Amino acid sequence: MGSINSALSIAAGALDADQAALNVVANNVANANTTGYTVETPNWQENTPIDINGVQVGDGVTETGATSQRDLVLQQRLDQQQQLASASGTRLTALDNIQSLFTVDSGSSSSATAGDIGADITSFFDSFSSLEASPADNALRESVLSSASTLAGDISGAASSLNAQRSALDQEASGVAGQVNSLTKSIAQLNLEIQSASPNADAGTLEDQRQQDLSQLSKLIGINQVTTENNGLSITTTSGQLLVSEGQSFQLTTGTVSGVTDFFLGGADITSGLATGGGQLSGYLTARDGDIPSALSSLDQLAYHISTAVNAQNNSGTDLNGATGTAANPLYIFNEPTAVSGSAASMSVVMTDPSQIAAAGTGKGTGDNSNAVSIANLATQSIVAGQTPINYYSSFVSTLGAAVSEVQTENTAQNASVTQLQTQSNALSSVNLNDEAAAMSKLETSYQAASQVFNILNTVMTSVLNLGVQTSVA
Repeated sequence: MGSINSALSIAAGALDADQAALNVVANNVANANTTGYTVETPNWQENTPIDINGVQVGDGVTETGATSQRDLVLQQRLDQQQQLASASGTRLTALDNIQSLFTVDSGSSSSATAGDIGADITSFFDSFSSLEASPADNALRESVLSSASTLAGDISGAASSLNAQRSALDQEASGVAGQVNSLTKSIAQLNLEIQSASPNADAGTLEDQRQQDLSQLSKLIGINQVTTENNGLSITTTSGQLLVSEGQSFQLTTGTVSGVTDFFLGGADITSGLATGGGQLSGYLTARDGDIPSALSSLDQLAYHISTAVNAQNNSGTDLNGATGTAANPLYIFNEPTAVSGSAASMSVVMTDPSQIAAAGTGKGTGDNSNAVSIANLATQSIVAGQTPINYYSSFVSTLGAAVSEVQTENTAQNASVTQLQTQSNALSSVNLNDEAAAMSKLETSYQAASQVFNILNTVMTSVLNLGVQTSVA
C-alpha cells in the first residue's frame, strides 16, 4: 500500500505542477499585447528521491514558480543605444529646422523664414554695378536701397528665427527635468518593492515596470545602471552623478544661467555632462548651445563685415548733393554695428534718401561713378573672415549641410542598431503565441496522463480490496 500511496502522491503532485504551469501559460497569453510584459516560463524541481532498501526511487516534481525570460545585459545595450539614437534624432530635428532657414527661397524680410541670402548678396552688389552706368538715376538709386533692405531684412530675419528656435529648445530641455524626476522617483519606489518581494529572484511584473521606466529614462538622458544587492539598482548620469540609489532618488533641478536653462544635481551644475551624455536632453543642449550659436556667429560675421565695409566705402565718396561723409554726419547705408555679436539680428537700412548714395569719388562731380565701382568691387574682395561675402555665405551653408548629413547618417545607423537589439530582445522576452500554444498542448497531455494514473491505481486498489476478484470501476 505504501508504494500505491507514493504513486498517488506523485500523480497528485504532477497534476498540481501541470496546473500551475498551465496558469503561467494562460497569463502569458493574456498579456501578449501588454506593453513591456516579459514572457514567463514555469520552473520545475525534482522532489527529493525516496530511499527504499538502498534504492533511490523518484518522488515526482514540483512547479516552483515562474521566471521572466529577460537578458539584463542585452537590455542595457538596448538602453544605451536608445540614448545615442534619441540624442542624434533630437539634434537632427533641430539642425533640419536651422537648415530650412537658408534654403533657396523667394522670401523677403517679412516672411516667416529668411529668403535666399546668397542671392540677396549678389543682387545688392549688382545694384551698384547697375548704378555705375547712370549714377544720377534716381530709380537705380532706389533699387540700391531696396536690395539693401532685402539683404538686411533676410539676415536679421534668419537671426530672429534662430533665436526663436534656441528659445524653443531651451523650453523643451527645461521640461525634460520634470520627466526625469518622475521616472527616477518611480524607479526608486520599484526598487523597494522588488527588494521586499523578491530579493534573490526575478520579480516578474515589478521588474517589467522598472525596465519600462529605465527605457523611458534612457530616451531622455544618458544613464549608467549598476545592479546592487537584493535585486536593487542604482542609476547615475553618464558623467557619474547619482540619480537613484536603491530606494532613494535625487531630483534634477533647473536654473537660469546667462539667459538659458542650466541643470543641477546636488547643487552642482551638470549641464555640460548632460550635453554629451545621450538622450533627448543631450540633443536639445547640443543644438541650443552649439549648433545655433555657431550659425548665429556666422551670420553676425557676414552682417558685420558687409555693413562696415559698405558704410566705410560709401562714407568716403560724394553723394548726389555733393556732400562727403563726416564723423558727425556719416553717409551710412546700413546701421553701423558696434560689435560683431548681435550684428545679424540688428542689421537694417538706415539710409532713407537715395540721393545720399555716394556714387562719386571724393572731390569729383556728381556724375562720377568711381565710388559706385568701388562698392560693387567689394563683392569680389575678401572682406568677410578672409573670403568674399558670397563665398563666406556659401561656405557657411555647405558646412551646415555637412553637419546635417553627418548627424543623419549617424542617426540612421543608431536606429538600425536599436531595431536589431529590439528584435533580439523581443525574440527572447516577448510572448510568442505559437510557442505558448505548443506549451499548453504539452502540459494538457501531461495533465491527462497524470489523471490516467489515478484511474489505473483506482482499479488496482479496488481489485486488491476484493481479494483479487476482477472488479470493474466506474
